[in-house]
Amino acid sequence: MAPISIPTSSRLPSSLRLEATNPIVSKTLSRLSRPSLISIVLDWLDENNQALSAPYLVDTDEEDYPEDGLYPPASSVGELREIYSDLQARKGSKREVVDRIIEGDWRDGLSLYQLAMVDLQYLYDHPTSQKWSAYRIVPLRTPSSSTEAEAHPKVNKESLTVPRFHPSTFLQQLQAQVLPDVKAHYNFDRHKSLPILILRIFILDSPYNTDLAATRHGGDRISANSDSSRTVYIAFPDASPHIFISKSQTVGPAASGESKSLRSLIVEGIPKALSRPRERYTLKSTSLSTRNLTELIHRRGSGRTNAAGGGWSVYADPKKKVSPLNTVLPTPPASEGDDGVGTGAKEVEFSRKRAVSPATEREERAAKRAKRVAQARFGDTAKVDDGKGVERVDIVIEDPFRMETRRETAPDHGNLTFPRSSDGEGSDGERDRPRESRAGRRSNVQEILNQERDEDDIDQEVEVPEGRWRPNVRLTFHGTHVFAGIRQLVEQGVIDGERMPGWMTGEEGVTIGAVRHGRIRGHKGSGI
Repeated sequence: MAPISIPTSSRLPSSLRLEATNPIVSKTLSRLSRPSLISIVLDWLDENNQALSAPYLVDTDEEDYPEDGLYPPASSVGELREIYSDLQARKGSKREVVDRIIEGDWRDGLSLYQLAMVDLQYLYDHPTSQKWSAYRIVPLRTPSSSTEAEAHPKVNKESLTVPRFHPSTFLQQLQAQVLPDVKAHYNFDRHKSLPILILRIFILDSPYNTDLAATRHGGDRISANSDSSRTVYIAFPDASPHIFISKSQTVGPAASGESKSLRSLIVEGIPKALSRPRERYTLKSTSLSTRNLTELIHRRGSGRTNAAGGGWSVYADPKKKVSPLNTVLPTPPASEGDDGVGTGAKEVEFSRKRAVSPATEREERAAKRAKRVAQARFGDTAKVDDGKGVERVDIVIEDPFRMETRRETAPDHGNLTFPRSSDGEGSDGERDRPRESRAGRRSNVQEILNQERDEDDIDQEVEVPEGRWRPNVRLTFHGTHVFAGIRQLVEQGVIDGERMPGWMTGEEGVTIGAVRHGRIRGHKGSGI
């Protein structure tokens, strides 16, 4: 008779084991490198973790002790520590360690706690393996009447309250609000180097709409379907009203629509889990997505840098103690007579300058000026080796363009006109918004911008004046460190740093945005 899966609204215990033959176990272990895998096994063998990661042990004095086999079982935890310490000291293949875990020392299966340790170790070894999105926790207005209670709740922009966070209470509320009929395992872990608390959610699909995604075998083991498992990470930075949510990842093949719907449920359930009676919250996107957690902490953490980007970063450094309100003029550079250089050295320097051609001197002067401009626009940010890179920036330009130009600007060509759109979007009702493609998949950037436009209380649609048109212009920057690359282009003179808009320096702290009149819509910008 086939085993029966009983749905439960409670979270799965950490001591529950997955069978060693399950594909999830082998795929999860194979992701780690050999040194990291052996280090994790030694952590499993620690005395504090024996309740959740006990290995398979036998008594050597028994008559039925299995001495044959490729991996005979050990008799004590200390013996296993010596075995894996020897494996750590010598060279070998990773497959040898994985086979010994699955077929030998943990042949009864791995607990959900052990799998969580492996996943988190992989996250620490590969910091850019997850794509994170930053959300801000904002309070909602308390309705004062029944009419306001029935209407859509509005954000209370004047309130500065921050919700209290207790891990156990948060997990209970999250399980009840988001996943009442889904089997999931939760595991909190403190990041080793960053001031954040990471919550790992390992989700198995509901047995109501799948073919027994998780089925119990006995009292402490389950067999899970690898195609239905999901893993989502939620990071809580210290002393910050922001939350970082990773993109849902699957161990096996799965539909992308299911992952998106699962992530949307989590985004909707987190503020409900943080809310209390007469104290409601919601999550608002900050238009910042990246694979670099260090950049998220820098932009949305508890420090002063989340409000001072680009050239303003010099005021956020507590060591320099520089204030924009300081009216003291900078100290002028030392004169030539005070630099301590002798007369003979001055004559040599003067003769060297006489030998340089005027064109070369102009190029050197322009290069020095470009570097000074880059230092003024970017400050101490956007450096290649700072470890705070953003991989992708998507910008939509919503500025209107002139239909006609004056004859003085182009005397040889007369009046220049830009072509109107050929799809009938020349009416007044269609000019005030960017065009969207008629066929094909809708851009994710445009979808996010439309969502922000709907959530904003202020109507930001501006009519396009007569004689102008608005093309559909989108800019996408790719690279390991986008803003560092823009800074290098400014230093090389490719980009005019003096006329460059402020959002190109990264001071807005967004990776998705719409530019109107030189400013990022919905954010404080310096403009052009």
